[in-house]
Amino acid sequence: MEEPDPAAEIADRARRLLATREHSRAELLRKLRARGFDDPEIMQALDRLVAEGALDEVRMVEQYVAERAAKGFGPLRIRSELYEKGLPDTLVDPHLDAMRDDWVAYMAEIYDRRFGSAPPPDRAEYARRGRFLEQRGFPSEMIRRFLRWPD
Repeated sequence: MEEPDPAAEIADRARRLLATREHSRAELLRKLRARGFDDPEIMQALDRLVAEGALDEVRMVEQYVAERAAKGFGPLRIRSELYEKGLPDTLVDPHLDAMRDDWVAYMAEIYDRRFGSAPPPDRAEYARRGRFLEQRGFPSEMIRRFLRWPD
């Protein structure tokens, strides 16, 4: 009788996780550790998935950035979320920078959905709207240029 290959079992578990959505290597490592698997076998399984193309962090970043931007989140928040997923800035920044010309359009879309086209009536409302955009992850300088409070 053949000995079961723990790396194959781990790879199958990881494939099921990847079937629901893209994951980073660090996310899969954390989730597989939580299921009681040992690090050497996890690393071997993840290497196998990378070789197969099932685990691709570049593809994960591309999809994640596009999805979050379409939902109205800015580059600062997206970068932070990807950092929490264990992805380095060197992998994330090129994808965020490629969308440099699109961020104002994404910000305008989420702003219009939330506030409509009427300008803020006073400074307090201007500040509230600015805080909303800041919480969505847009840089403060971009927000100031977008809102342009009349002096």
